[in-house]
Amino acid sequence: MERADWLWPGGRRIAVVFNICLEAWSDGKAPGISPMGNPLPAGLLDSMAISWAEYGPKRGMGRLMEALGRYGARSTVLANAVIAERRPEVIRAAAEAGHEIASHSYAMDVIPLMLDEAQERANIRRCTDLLEQASGRRVTGWLSPRATSGMNSARLLAEAGYRWIGDTLDDDLPYLTRTAAGPIVTIPLVTDVNDMPFMKYGNPPALMLESFRENIEIALARPGDGPRLIDVTIHAHIFGRPRGAWYVERIAELAARTPEVWIGTRGEIAEGVLAREGAMGG
Repeated sequence: MERADWLWPGGRRIAVVFNICLEAWSDGKAPGISPMGNPLPAGLLDSMAISWAEYGPKRGMGRLMEALGRYGARSTVLANAVIAERRPEVIRAAAEAGHEIASHSYAMDVIPLMLDEAQERANIRRCTDLLEQASGRRVTGWLSPRATSGMNSARLLAEAGYRWIGDTLDDDLPYLTRTAAGPIVTIPLVTDVNDMPFMKYGNPPALMLESFRENIEIALARPGDGPRLIDVTIHAHIFGRPRGAWYVERIAELAARTPEVWIGTRGEIAEGVLAREGAMGG
């Protein structure tokens, strides 16, 4: 198996990226899962699930920023652009705190694979405009709901000036994708450390910390394997609550005190790939 011969910034072997999913659904839509196990009759809008998701921008995002901030950790915020319409101050606060703002489509029910090319191009432009206006920053990264691209997504994002896309689970490390509109960095989503199994399967929050610890131990035990990427993916409406955020803070603490770890954003990873490949200007 071919191994990469480069290192992360500072000569570190392990990159840890905190992804905060700041999610919402379009008007008249609700999350497909929620804390309540008993389904409603078909055709009813799940008002409880909507209120559960609204916790993210209302309370969870601020708590997670505080947890990461205690250890100087910045995140990539995967934000649905509808939040920039409803709560632009949340997007602005995250950007001003040094977090990268990336697009997570307009809403969780707007999945690129379900759009034709014209609709997808319009969705990209809408999301870019909303998030840039709210954040005051350029938006250069995209990860679709359920990481599910359309067949033309990489090309359309490159056409729109995006630097990275995260809609793949096919590798351990980022790589350059060349499209008819130019290059774009593909950054795989590493799913070992993710709070969604807590929601789906009732796993205790402590298991997420243990999973992170195991990933660090494995990476340290195999220095010959080359650079390692560990994603820590947190949904603001799930682990933004006090118990979950406490464990996120413990993960940040462990990452910050491990000498081999570099904590960065997906945007920073993309720029590193582009610099190595000499594929694109600054």
